[in-house]
Amino acid sequence: MIGMGLFMGFIITLATLMIRSKSDDLVDSNYYERGINYNKDYDKKEQVRKDHAEPGLIISNRAITLTFMKPAQGTVRMMRPADKRMDRTAPFQTDKHQQLEIPLKNFAKGSWKVELEWQSEGKFYLYDKEVML
Repeated sequence: MIGMGLFMGFIITLATLMIRSKSDDLVDSNYYERGINYNKDYDKKEQVRKDHAEPGLIISNRAITLTFMKPAQGTVRMMRPADKRMDRTAPFQTDKHQQLEIPLKNFAKGSWKVELEWQSEGKFYLYDKEVML
């Protein structure tokens, strides 16, 4: 009886903690929109593969440097899996050397996901990569 009472107390405690917890950060709040646009995103990722347009990525102590094959403009998203409040989005346009530099002075160390969506010579691309800062 004591064992059964302890087990029931354990289950009730876990259920209470689950109900009181914050929403799950691993679930995208825009999952419906992302689902509808999945084919568009897939096509953009395939365009990167077809054109061998994967940008070069170099991480130093002060910045992430991305090198593109051709001049590009688009959006860069820096996403932190551990805390989505730290996510950042910014428009970009490459310089004369087809490069983009992202300063790291305000980024926490740890795991990040870099997502690039860009247009170059009338084609649309999407590329993402997990990085450790």
